[in-house]
Amino acid sequence: MFNKILFITLSNIGDAILTLPVLDTLKQNFPEAKIIVMTGPRPKDIFLNNPYVDRVIIYNKQERLREKISLFRQLKKESFDIVIDLRNSLFGILLSSRYRVSPLLSIPKDVKHAKESHMYKLYSALRSYGYLKKPLTKSSVYISPEDKEYIEEILRINNIRKEENLFVVAAGARSQIKRWQREKFVELITLLIKDLNVQVILVGSQEDACVNKYITENVVYTVLDLTGKTTLSQLAYLLKKARLLVTNDSAVLHMASYLDVPVVAIFGPTNEARYGPWSCNSVVIKKDISCRPCQKARCRFKTLDCMRLIGVQDVFRRIKEFLGGVSQSLQPAPLYRRILIVRTDRIGDVVLSTPVIKALRDSYPDAYIAMMVSAHAKPILDGNPYLDKVIVYDKRKRHRSWWNSMRFCFDLRKIRFDLALILHPTNRVHLITFFAGIPRRIGYNRKFGFLLTDRIRHLKQQGEKHELEYNLDLVRYLGIQPKDKSLFMPINPQSERWVDELMQREGIKESDRILAIHPGASCPSKLWPCDRFAQVADRLIEKYGFKVLVVAGTKDVGLAQDLIQHMHHPAINLAGKTSILQLASLLKRCQLFISNDSGPVHIASAVSTPVISIFGRNQKGLSPKRWGPIGKKAHFIHKEVGCIECLAHNCKRDFACLKAITVEDVLGVADSILNQESQEVL
Repeated sequence: MFNKILFITLSNIGDAILTLPVLDTLKQNFPEAKIIVMTGPRPKDIFLNNPYVDRVIIYNKQERLREKISLFRQLKKESFDIVIDLRNSLFGILLSSRYRVSPLLSIPKDVKHAKESHMYKLYSALRSYGYLKKPLTKSSVYISPEDKEYIEEILRINNIRKEENLFVVAAGARSQIKRWQREKFVELITLLIKDLNVQVILVGSQEDACVNKYITENVVYTVLDLTGKTTLSQLAYLLKKARLLVTNDSAVLHMASYLDVPVVAIFGPTNEARYGPWSCNSVVIKKDISCRPCQKARCRFKTLDCMRLIGVQDVFRRIKEFLGGVSQSLQPAPLYRRILIVRTDRIGDVVLSTPVIKALRDSYPDAYIAMMVSAHAKPILDGNPYLDKVIVYDKRKRHRSWWNSMRFCFDLRKIRFDLALILHPTNRVHLITFFAGIPRRIGYNRKFGFLLTDRIRHLKQQGEKHELEYNLDLVRYLGIQPKDKSLFMPINPQSERWVDELMQREGIKESDRILAIHPGASCPSKLWPCDRFAQVADRLIEKYGFKVLVVAGTKDVGLAQDLIQHMHHPAINLAGKTSILQLASLLKRCQLFISNDSGPVHIASAVSTPVISIFGRNQKGLSPKRWGPIGKKAHFIHKEVGCIECLAHNCKRDFACLKAITVEDVLGVADSILNQESQEVL
């Protein structure tokens, strides 16, 4: 029989909570023994007034040596039967007892979590004693009736009913580098209240007051701030009433874990395998960049990307999945932590690749996902919520030489990608991903395809399906079935303001119908005659009262001028005057977009603008089946003219395929679209 046990726990609140299962086990197995707890000043409230603890010794490691020696002498007189020292102090080494934790104890590598490490120390200390029963209850956090009444009164005063969804949010943390940005908490809480109709309570110590004050002042909905207004036991009772805790790596996380409260935890530099949530239902949200978990007090790169790259939509999506029953604790560890998507051709091709990003993010929510594109395609991906990084490979300028391309490879190697999906085969990208040392490289077996680890037969030239599906085939090769095939195009606030100013300057009202026409294309074999575009524009102006905008790239400024010269009505010439993002904002405002087969067609589809795309060439690999616009509002016109072989820009028949498409053909499709739009409005 044991009479007295000394339990020496840790100094920080979170660390002390991680030791509570040890205290529960001691109480369960030795109910008659007196348990004396030695702890630091910060976590003392966990143990004070706890009827299951006989005495609390508050040990301040900042005290003078004289006070420490005096405390040691007092403890030595007490003759402890068991000393469980979890902080490896001199007290545990010098105090004599029958059972103690060995200071030389080595923790096995398979014991990863800090809670399990503490339990391993306990079992090792009492190995010769025999079997220890697992605790039936969690009694080390005592919640008094007064504590319960205090929280209940707060909830009553703030009209928070028991049946409502109560979310507790801990936006603070002891270390600054463990804190997710307060602006993102504002956006997340706004989404939670707006979309999930929850009641949010902010908690934390007085050190978190500035962060939580900022959140309450900037969230447009009512948020209850209890920062510094609860004791640890009162906080414990509040957490037990919550449906979910959203938190950084903090003491609140460990309190919720101990109480088996569902937790969604945001982790950056710290190791979730050791310090993550340990409740039955929990999710850790992280970004597996190559330098995490560093477990350092400062970011050596001064970027703190491990926290910065965690987006609001990342967290919100995971919360919704979690509430729907998808728990990370039940999911296998991800195969890939860092994924590179490669597509270095034209802007329309990159737009058609955006569903790949979403599919990978759905399957690897914590992965670091980057996409390598040409410089002109970067704006298409900036702001994509499912992408962590846009990597620009500029083969025409910065990386034109092989030496600079090799330096680019070495930079990629530093990121330590696990997987590369190469959507469009080129010699250069196959060489780059090979020399970057990416272990698994999946792509089409063409143009140095032997450098790939996984080679898919290249049949794109047969045009049996859309380019979007060819892109997603690489995702399917990984065993992932894409759930969403929607295209994504960012809408930039600056571009929106630019369009507002343009409309005001040109006298275009919100009630006006806007038609955009794009007469350019990458090849002469794709160019429908400008005079026919002009006739279409004039007829639509006369019938529907459109305001007409002509858009084109810098190389097609002459085509735009030619089109406008053929028109009988005025049009606004924006050729060479819009960036990609400005074009997206502009097309979003249009009721109709008419274009040759070109990149802007896919941008218009991505922003849900009705599209008519004109196709000429009669090659399977270049057909509308492969390259046509996508979506319910997308239309194309293409005619067969009996060509056996298409010679593209070397056509001997004066581009008969394009000339076969008449003004009436285009107007007929436009009438169909506009009539359907009118019926939907009615």
